[in-house]
Amino acid sequence: MYSRLLNDNHILGGIIMDDKKKIFVYGAGISGQGVSEVLARKGSAVILYNDDKKELDPAWLKAFEALGGEYIQGTDPEPYLEQCHLFIISPGIPFTTETVKKARNLGMEIIAEAEEASRLYKGHWCAVTGSNGKTTTTTLLGEMLATLPVKTAVAGNIGFALSKELQDLDQDSWVAAELSSFQLEGTTSLAPDVACIVNITPDHFERHGDMAGYVAAKSKIFAFQTPDQILILNADDPVSSKLGDKARSRVIWFSTEKVLPEGGFIEDGWFTLALDGKKERICQVSDLQIFGAHNEQDVLAACLSAHFAGVTAENMARVLKAFRGVEHRLEYVTAINGVKYYNDSKATNTDSAIKALEAFKDGHVILLAGGHDKMTGLDDLMEAVKAKTDALILLGEARQRFCEAAKKHGVQNIIMIDGTFEDAVRKAYSLAKAPQVVLLSPACSSYDMFANFPERGRVFKQIVMDLAKEAKA
Repeated sequence: MYSRLLNDNHILGGIIMDDKKKIFVYGAGISGQGVSEVLARKGSAVILYNDDKKELDPAWLKAFEALGGEYIQGTDPEPYLEQCHLFIISPGIPFTTETVKKARNLGMEIIAEAEEASRLYKGHWCAVTGSNGKTTTTTLLGEMLATLPVKTAVAGNIGFALSKELQDLDQDSWVAAELSSFQLEGTTSLAPDVACIVNITPDHFERHGDMAGYVAAKSKIFAFQTPDQILILNADDPVSSKLGDKARSRVIWFSTEKVLPEGGFIEDGWFTLALDGKKERICQVSDLQIFGAHNEQDVLAACLSAHFAGVTAENMARVLKAFRGVEHRLEYVTAINGVKYYNDSKATNTDSAIKALEAFKDGHVILLAGGHDKMTGLDDLMEAVKAKTDALILLGEARQRFCEAAKKHGVQNIIMIDGTFEDAVRKAYSLAKAPQVVLLSPACSSYDMFANFPERGRVFKQIVMDLAKEAKA
């Protein structure tokens, strides 16, 4: 394992770097700005670079420049790369860009923002990844960690730059960190005390190429762990369940389908942990205010992670009973004329949309799907659509491919929307009659119409609330 950043003099890998050398941060989004600010405040010379011209908040930029930072945009990066010894890449940028190639040609060390955060942070980690459920798991875990008598934080893919969120935490602190495959791809020494993979299903082939590349990126979460650290895996997941043999760390399993000799499971309707010869019941499944079998997996993953951070079963139960879910994940919006509306904008892949459909045991779903196509397989999704929906409303760039797959699987009542997102929601409103439900679960990313899935979810909720007002008028 590479040594961490030990002080402000840039001791990397045991080598004292030339203080005149600078750090090159690639990408001026949330992560890039966050790590640039943290490093500049520590006295490092930082160049924040963006390929395209991008206006930053003037107050932030002024403060960054006052710390000696430089912001360069829309010009050849090579003269600036030559001044630097370390290259930190933002998670949204692939490793195939010309700027990365130039850095490689110069022999620079290239790392992710999450890797730099791990070098700076001296406290304890619970790191969570997965194709689906990682935000719910991380949020639950964060609330459980908050019951500990130490400083805690929730950071990573779930919100702000990891390095910025961790900068004020001490060595006794604990962080619940959600890490995406994009963040993990560029790690070279990150070794969380507790690592958790909730599941792995096909996603982000446009970035990682294929399933093997995607699994390799996810596996970085435990690649540098030591035998005294913990890896939590889903025994029910066909992909992540095969990773245990590759780990040097202690592997702990969870399952919602069977009782395990050790790990987390459901027994007689209770969430149960059996660890180190002791069995503890946390709370009953019926105590949850969130629904869906996928949430039961998230609960077990969070409880196991929290256990190894020192959280008591009583505090886990208190958190679980009060938890109402995360925004944009099967989020109840309102009911109009007896029809319930659910915002599942966070379903940016097919497996997530399948889990959302399966949560509605009686079916009768009017499904809104489509968006920016990730080009993953659609067979399993369309079988779920056929079983659970009364109508499939398709929109966005993916609509034609989704339509062809739906027809192939015998899905009935397919409606293509060539207009706006609001047109699609209003179409669902015009069709839906109780006991049907309207579900936004796109199975696609949002980039064809929106900046991100939270924006898509917020717009959906606003349109639904406007429709509710119209219905009352």
